[in-house]
Amino acid sequence: MPLFTKQKEEVPCTVEVSHRFESLHAHVRFDNGAVVHPGDEVLVHGAPVLAAYGEVIVAQRIATITRASALERWWTRLTGDLDFMELCEFSFSDELDNHTPTQNARARQAGGVAA
Repeated sequence: MPLFTKQKEEVPCTVEVSHRFESLHAHVRFDNGAVVHPGDEVLVHGAPVLAAYGEVIVAQRIATITRASALERWWTRLTGDLDFMELCEFSFSDELDNHTPTQNARARQAGGVAA
């Protein structure tokens, strides 16, 4: 693996986009078994895949994987945990929680909601 240079690789892929009540996701699977490593970048070519509500669309595309240099891969591994911790500060819940963790734990043990 080169220390400073990047390599590009074109691979066939399957794109799955789901816009249902049960699942809202977009996944890319590489048909040739390619694996993405820390620091690599993936660009999927072609028109955007737009699923209307209730649909799941599966499309075949070509993706370009730009492999990170050895230095970039090392840096991504070194700093990745710090970036992940920033995500942990956010909540995706609709409910406002004004209780302490202790109050929430006691409420869960009692089978109710913290007052």
